[in-house]
Amino acid sequence: MSDADDDLPQIYLITPPEFELESYPDRLAACLDAVPVACVRMALASRDEDRLGRAADALRQVTHDRDVALVIESHILMVERLGLDGVHLTDGARSVKKVRKDLGEDAIVGTFCAASRHDGMTAGELGADYVSFGPVGTTPLGSGTRADLELFQWWSDMIEVPCVAEGALDEALIRQLAPHTDFFGIGDEIWRTDDAAATLAAFRRAMA
Repeated sequence: MSDADDDLPQIYLITPPEFELESYPDRLAACLDAVPVACVRMALASRDEDRLGRAADALRQVTHDRDVALVIESHILMVERLGLDGVHLTDGARSVKKVRKDLGEDAIVGTFCAASRHDGMTAGELGADYVSFGPVGTTPLGSGTRADLELFQWWSDMIEVPCVAEGALDEALIRQLAPHTDFFGIGDEIWRTDDAAATLAAFRRAMA
């Protein structure tokens, strides 16, 4: 990587809520081999323990072979059981303090704070390694609230805790936000395309 690449935001990949264990690990591996990726979030919608365990085993082999962190969304008790690197919370600052205590200082603990500066700052003060804001793009899902450019500009100027921009991203939004975010959380934007690795590489180019 060049020095210029070092200045770019890092990529934080988010898995689909459902995927086939027979094919998805290969798609993920192709993405990790195409561009530098800092972290992968296993964001399965399933609450079936066996399903989550088998998925984690398959993804962990892909990520750890490439020295990429793997975190799980929400399921705190499964982090140590499945040999994962940490957890991504979805309740703002509410659980951060307890989860940090339970998992220890070495685990990755991040949390989604929608568009709330207050939640983000509180989460950081309570020990979150990062906070994510979103969606940054327009989507019919959720409440319609967006995390706008002003939020990321303010955060990057005022707060040291790393932030993630995620949700309904496209190349134009990535170009706009790249100077003001530490990570881009990229998920459905690439998985819904035929060639996820190529789409991810295009997003990476847009960061520059």
